[in-house]
Amino acid sequence: MTIQEVPLADVWRMRKEVMYPAFTIDQVKLEDDEQGLHLGLYEAGTLISVVSLFQKDGALQFRKFATVTAFQGKGYGSALLQHIMQLAMQQQNTAIWCNARTTAVGLYKKFGMYETGATWHQHGHEFIKMEKQLGTCK
Repeated sequence: MTIQEVPLADVWRMRKEVMYPAFTIDQVKLEDDEQGLHLGLYEAGTLISVVSLFQKDGALQFRKFATVTAFQGKGYGSALLQHIMQLAMQQQNTAIWCNARTTAVGLYKKFGMYETGATWHQHGHEFIKMEKQLGTCK
């Protein structure tokens, strides 16, 4: 298993296939994708999971976290999430956060994240902001 940067074209393809199959590639693009860091977890050369990272004001936001459906529940997403938690601390961020689908809250809680604010609906899914305050590595 390796975690490395992923070309945007591959990120967009995975977002479409896993998260928004009814959307076009253009509809799954984020305005600030060009400014993000896009990581992927590969197993035997196959892209299994992707996440997009955006740093602002000492906090790291992760967005569009997707794992190929056939590989969900096998620990790949957890491995990638653990990696980005460590990366956030290494970069001395004070917090890490995401807008989580409510169906994924349990996973994020296992990593010490907690819900903040009210839920909302978008693109047929219910979301809630989740975050975790981080200590910095010295």
